[in-house]
Amino acid sequence: MSEAIFNLDAEVRTDLGKGASRRLRHENKVPAILYGAGKDPVALTLDHDKVIQAQDFEAFYSHVLTLNIGGEKVEALVKDMQRHAYKPKVTHIDFLRVDASQAVTTQVPLHFINEASAPAIKTHGGHAEHHMADVEISCLPADLPEFLEVDLMDIELGQTLHLSDIKLPKGVSLTELAKGESHDLAVVTVKLAKGGAASEEAEEETSEE
Repeated sequence: MSEAIFNLDAEVRTDLGKGASRRLRHENKVPAILYGAGKDPVALTLDHDKVIQAQDFEAFYSHVLTLNIGGEKVEALVKDMQRHAYKPKVTHIDFLRVDASQAVTTQVPLHFINEASAPAIKTHGGHAEHHMADVEISCLPADLPEFLEVDLMDIELGQTLHLSDIKLPKGVSLTELAKGESHDLAVVTVKLAKGGAASEEAEEETSEE
């Protein structure tokens, strides 16, 4: 993966408002805002083609990016991205400044591994029902993972894995779990697929009676 997607050139804009933003979009530019870290918000403009290229990568949304603003390098996270209703266009981006000494809170995707090879699915006719695709984490910028893995290899038919079952990298915590035991939400459940092995056995027993 090219490091270029994590480095974006940006310009400070002073012409604000809906009309100004509309003109920028016609010029193939993306209006944006940079805020956080106890500093005043700064209105920015980025090249739309570079943004479109970068946002195709999953890591773009959870990786610490470097914004080159008039010669100054600022580390930031994408906190929100607005898109056109039906055109492949980004219409606005919110960036959050990152302070290396301050924990950040952001969403990271879940990667479900060994799903196809898990015996409960491959052999026993189960299928994985995913309850969430990403989770909110808190950590220092240096510890920020691009994604978290959920290993399904040893899951059993009928079993549900919860947030507490996710193996977290050092220094990373799940914000939902910090709210108490009742927030240990379901992540994935393996259920018997219709027409699975157990269903077929039940049908055979019924036909023999």
